[in-house]
Parts: sequence; structure tokens; C-alpha cells
Amino acid sequence: MTESVTIARQYAQAVFEIAREGGALAKWSERLQCLATISKDPDIYKIIGNPTLSSPQIVEAIVSFTGEPENRELSSLVGVLLESERFAITDEISEVFEHLKDADAGVKEAVIHSAFPIEKAQLDKLLAEAESHFKSRLRARVEIDGSLIGGVRIVVEDKVLDLSVRSRLDAMAVALKQN
Repeated sequence: MTESVTIARQYAQAVFEIAREGGALAKWSERLQCLATISKDPDIYKIIGNPTLSSPQIVEAIVSFTGEPENRELSSLVGVLLESERFAITDEISEVFEHLKDADAGVKEAVIHSAFPIEKAQLDKLLAEAESHFKSRLRARVEIDGSLIGGVRIVVEDKVLDLSVRSRLDAMAVALKQN
């Protein structure tokens, strides 16, 4: 996994530079997410491995699934990925690209650990509060952690905001032992 992310970073960085220069970060984000989805379909590898198809035909077939069959930059990227046998890591390329895009925009990733799933309205409110606490724009990723009992623990880089029931119980236990 680590090796594929290292390799994906090179491709993502190249695409990011092209996208930023062209003012098309959002469009490339969509394209890479689309390619990542396509790469997860086992049937696509039947096309890639079909010996009766030439490389340009395979590229054309894959790019046609994106809805942008005439896009030369996208065709070029798909061609390079296929030629270097890296098409299977488009998911990682997309993920690294998103991190580069967020870093460029000053957005940080917040991992929200919760005992239970969080509804969209709750998440939006929680994210707004976390952004004011961490003084940064945040992109949230929610992870379920049953050990919390209730509440949430928010991790942004090396900072933690612990609003979990578990931490409150632990704090009460310490306070009671001191008295």
C-alpha cells in the first residue's frame, strides 16, 4: 500500500500542476474520481487485457466511460498509466490529488471518531465548531469507534479535541481518586 501511494504521488503531483496552471482543479478532481471508479470495475481489465485491441483503442474505450472522449489531456494520462501498468492505482492518485488540492487551498483533514454514525446536519454543525476551534478550514472523515461510548474525538494533524463520553468518564475517575 505504501509503495503504491509513493508511486501515485508522482502522478498526482503532475496532474495537480497541470490542473492548477489550467485553473481546472475541480474538473481534474472529478476526472480522477471517475477514473478511480472505473479502475475498480473488474470488467475494465478485460478490455485492458484484450490482445485484439491496440493501446490507442484501449485508451479510447476507457476515456469514453468518463464522458469526455475528446479530452486529449485525459487520454494522455490514461495512456501513460496503462503503458506503465499503473491504471490500478488511480484510486490512490485521486486521493493524493485531493490532499494536494486541499493543502493548496489551506484545508486540513479532520478525522472524527464517533461512537455512532453522524447525520449530515450534525456533521455540518460539528465541522463548523471544529473549524473555529482549530482555526482552519476542514474536510471531515468520520470513523466509527465503539470504545467512545458516546460523543466524538476530533483529530486534526497532531491536535486532538476529545469530546467523548469515555474521556469525561476517565477525567471523573481521576478527579475522584484525587479526593
